[in-house]
Amino acid sequence: MPDTPKLTERQQQVLQLVERAIAQTGAPPTRAEIAAELGFKSANAAEEHLQALARKGAIELVGGTSRGIRLKSDTARRSLGASLMGVVSGAVSGAVSGAVSNAVSASMAPLSLPLVGRVAAGSPILAQEHIDQQYTVEPSLFSRKPDYLLRVRGMSMRDAGILDGDLLAVQQAREARNGQIVVARLGDEVTVKRFLRTPDHIELLPENPDFKPIIVHPESEPFELEGLAVGLIRTTPLS
Repeated sequence: MPDTPKLTERQQQVLQLVERAIAQTGAPPTRAEIAAELGFKSANAAEEHLQALARKGAIELVGGTSRGIRLKSDTARRSLGASLMGVVSGAVSGAVSGAVSNAVSASMAPLSLPLVGRVAAGSPILAQEHIDQQYTVEPSLFSRKPDYLLRVRGMSMRDAGILDGDLLAVQQAREARNGQIVVARLGDEVTVKRFLRTPDHIELLPENPDFKPIIVHPESEPFELEGLAVGLIRTTPLS
């Protein structure tokens, strides 16, 4: 594989900002956020640097979403603490193939992760009856070690680059910081949303304007935080 062309200092700053945002919040920044953080005069300047990074093979750009920036898998592996959403595309059957199974270090054993199916109310998310099958994946694809995979249903997180049918890698957790992408249970429903805690309630925020936030009052209604998103596997290519 040829080396990625050398980046300019500005391009490196933009790439590091994208990596940091993904690692810390679970989603890439918008063009406006990049411009504000790096002092660009407009979002168009951020777009120009992103286009240059895409031409040099450091990232992929996905049209139609405000956060349509994805790290290439080799970029993600080289980056310190990077790649929450380093998306791997390709068919999956029993074990994730292609880039996932490629070049696994002898010192880093593959992970065997359960794929969680429909979850019953009141029972643990990793109860045996909820496990559809096991997948073998390369640990370096994820910013932190995941405990299980959850198949995404619907397009409420589209603008964070999380699409219907994706396999979301989840690390079990009972606490989350504002802005992180979480898996939460509301009664017998499990949902993937961005987390926001206010003084009197919790908001589960979609990344798609067609969907409304979910307002939760944990003291008076069923709510449980199940985990944090730490990676994504795409099982079908983008059209």
